[in-house]
Amino acid sequence: QVQLVESGGGLVQAGGSLRLSCAASASIFRLNAMGWFRQAPGKQRELVATIDNVGTTAYTDSVKGRFTISRDNTKNTVYLQMNSLKPEDTAVYYCNRAIATLGDVWGQGTQVTVSS
Repeated sequence: QVQLVESGGGLVQAGGSLRLSCAASASIFRLNAMGWFRQAPGKQRELVATIDNVGTTAYTDSVKGRFTISRDNTKNTVYLQMNSLKPEDTAVYYCNRAIATLGDVWGQGTQVTVSS
């Protein structure tokens, strides 16, 4: 069964930190590069960070130096540590395979709200 469960979002002041977690089913997680995506109101969903199955990471420019993606292959879980948060980071955050499209199965996401 395909399943993705994101957690860890919340309301934080600018400059604060949050750590997101995503528990994925093995069929999605195993041997796949995973990614964190976000979608702000009125905007398209964007890929912000990826990690492959050996730990190689990549980030979109707007989060480089502030966000860190990691994964625990024993728990089928991917994390996103977000530091120095900005109001423009406000969005619903989702995880999925790094190559996922809107037509794939998605979780409910977790809301991140950064106040100025």
